[in-house]
Amino acid sequence: MSTFEVAAQPAAIVPDERRLAFLPSLFGHSSLIIGENAVYNLMGRLSPLDYGGGFWDFYEHGGKPLFMAPRSKSRFRITGDITGFQGEVSAEAAGIIATLFAFSHISFQHQSEYLSEGYGRLYAYSADHPEAAEIFQAID
Repeated sequence: MSTFEVAAQPAAIVPDERRLAFLPSLFGHSSLIIGENAVYNLMGRLSPLDYGGGFWDFYEHGGKPLFMAPRSKSRFRITGDITGFQGEVSAEAAGIIATLFAFSHISFQHQSEYLSEGYGRLYAYSADHPEAAEIFQAID
């Protein structure tokens, strides 16, 4: 299996006792605040009609960090100014889209293996997601 191949099993929500370690392992210690804020801000731009903040779940796959997803609603309309995609997706798919954009966005200013590996891992996972078509249309 290559570095970015991901088995077709769903991601798991990180348990509460491991939440503090999630963001440093997703974005790296030097970019964790930047990465977290980028995801929140990008979600506001992606779904201005539905997203207004709130609690986020953290997801992992195979023991590795994968993405963040808002818990405030079950579905989000993606209508924002950073993608040409217009549609409604699950909270999980919206979180994947926002996290992929965040990895890409902050990688222009910060060189980090966490960012490139995280993007590659999440991109590969997204290919087998039930909403893969919507995710890829949104990030295209």
